Amino acid sequence: MSEAIVTKQHIAEGFKLVMKRKSFEKITITDITDQCGLNRQTFYYHFKDKYDLLKWILYTDVITPFMEDLTIDNWHENLLQILLVLKQDARFYANAFNTPHGDEFRQYLFNTITDLLSDIIDRLSDRQPLPPDDKQFIAEFLAYGVAGSVTKWVKTGMKRSPQETVRYIQEIVDGFKQFVASRVIDTLFPEP
Repeated sequence: MSEAIVTKQHIAEGFKLVMKRKSFEKITITDITDQCGLNRQTFYYHFKDKYDLLKWILYTDVITPFMEDLTIDNWHENLLQILLVLKQDARFYANAFNTPHGDEFRQYLFNTITDLLSDIIDRLSDRQPLPPDDKQFIAEFLAYGVAGSVTKWVKTGMKRSPQETVRYIQEIVDGFKQFVASRVIDTLFPEP
């Protein structure tokens, strides 16, 4: 691992510790560098500001692992890994989700899930594709539900276990697959 990545991770860990004690808005760069035992120049060499640092943490700890080898068959396993990471640093992520970058994470998750669900719809309806508007509506509707559920889970204290949360979401997605399959059958074999 490069020295730059090690330093970024060290700064991120210090930031997480500070953010467990202070709200994001009240944290200064000095708070972070004092926690890490680094100088401000080192911080600014790696990050523009605390927003840049928060964004880097969200992408490094949460988004990148979710996207790694993401398939229709393993999406729920990747989602579980995200929730486990979020739960491990629950206080930090609850604070992080109440910043503008929390909405950015939700939007990124929404876009990724929309694309994944569109792919699922295409595979389920490969003989008779659904109209593009129908496909987009169905994929976005469910993606809002998944992204919104994850966001609410974080913001309300992660009371349900990550496994149980993913199980609920997976059941809904499985029901969605049956819905799409029935829509395709209805399109192929309309009632007289």
